[in-house]
Amino acid sequence: MNLYISIVLIAICSLSSSCTKWLDLKPQDGLVEQDFWQTKEHVRSAVNGIYISLVSSNLVSSLFMHGEMRTNMVELTAFTTQMHEEYRFANLMSTNTFTNWGDFYRIINYCNNVIDNAPGVKEVDPTLLQADLDAYIGEALTIRAWMYFYLARIWGDVPLKLNYTQSDDDNLMIAKSSQEEVLAAVVADLIRAEGMVKETFATTIAADKGKVTKYTVNALLADVYLWQDDYSKALDACEMIVKSGKFELVSGDPSTWLNVLFAVGNSSEGIFELQYDRQQLNPFHNLFIQNRIYAVGGTVYESLYMIDESDPDNFDVRGDRGSLDASTGQIYKYQGINRQQRKTLEESYTHWMVYRYADVLLMKAEALNGLNEGQEAIDLIYEVRERANALDLNDLTPTEDDQATITTFLVAERAREFAYEGKRWFDVLRHARRNNYARIDLITNMVMEYAPADRQQSMLGKYRDPNSHYLPIYFTELQMNKALVQNPFYNN
Repeated sequence: MNLYISIVLIAICSLSSSCTKWLDLKPQDGLVEQDFWQTKEHVRSAVNGIYISLVSSNLVSSLFMHGEMRTNMVELTAFTTQMHEEYRFANLMSTNTFTNWGDFYRIINYCNNVIDNAPGVKEVDPTLLQADLDAYIGEALTIRAWMYFYLARIWGDVPLKLNYTQSDDDNLMIAKSSQEEVLAAVVADLIRAEGMVKETFATTIAADKGKVTKYTVNALLADVYLWQDDYSKALDACEMIVKSGKFELVSGDPSTWLNVLFAVGNSSEGIFELQYDRQQLNPFHNLFIQNRIYAVGGTVYESLYMIDESDPDNFDVRGDRGSLDASTGQIYKYQGINRQQRKTLEESYTHWMVYRYADVLLMKAEALNGLNEGQEAIDLIYEVRERANALDLNDLTPTEDDQATITTFLVAERAREFAYEGKRWFDVLRHARRNNYARIDLITNMVMEYAPADRQQSMLGKYRDPNSHYLPIYFTELQMNKALVQNPFYNN
């Protein structure tokens, strides 16, 4: 398993600055030099290095791909490769590089480095305050948990490594842990982190939105608890954020919504956003404009957001020139400044939203629906819809005791609200798999919407097997780690 790194690169600048200078540490036995981990500045640099790794790697491109590729939200274009087509049309093999989990484990190892080595710094540098040390470790725990949460949802059962790989000679023959065991470890990390991280950094808005806070931890906890069908705990985590009074939905005014929430970012709605800037651009201009690997799914605008033919001024702010450009089929959310102006390549630094307040409200609705509190769930869905001026044409008008219709309504609303934020596949899978895949129709209906006619039956047959919902393990991992066994659907 490629858990190790030959040279550790750690950012020495703070998140609030635009500094992109790196500290290149001399390798000792292929890894960290012995004179590191001596001062509080070393700890701060190592933690900042974790954040930099989130935006400087291929991580966000991968998060988008894994969250949208197998959904009706996107279409492939002439710029896509055979690897994209294999993923989209359920023909994945272990030789497809999109099955490589290296970026996730690389970031996990950065986190393990901090978790294992930062505590010892206090012994040699007494100026490192315990509260600051706790916060640093809590941030690393949270990001490690976030990475493992993705691994468990993308690959299912995965190796669980909770200590730093210090040497190329470390024994990396690690078998897979079950998805349930991985999620339990994720929850344990987050519960520990919740008591360690800061509520606010009290320095800049960018720090509060771009670094892990107690609100980040609780948003992630709510998400994990929903995956575990633990609705009461998910509700508690959401309530912690809601009752804080620190977040609100930004205005749905069409002239400002896109600009405030996305083009500028760090709004009152943001909870955790990956902070791109002029020195570190996001990957979306390349993915959606320059090479245009992804385009808007053919049915998204008319069937998801819908059109009021009788009143052109009545539209969902998240639709045309919100999430998408209906005239070109381009994904617009990351390139728009407002409804009229687009960003240039040099301005392609719209943040990647990890969690925002609308997500918390809809996760709370999901938890309430699971607890048979249907009316409260419906009210929260309508709160998000009203902000966006969602059209009555797609209002399913569920009743409070109709849990199935509330679920269908909620899944569709999440598609509208979080279009192209890398959440669609995970939302559909989470709801579909409950109660022994009682709602497998959420997956099969979506597949029918985008699968070519000559591939539909083959794809439906595959997606009816729950094992197909997880990716194969990349072939080089199997070659290097003899303790690994290929995932069930791909054994042959």
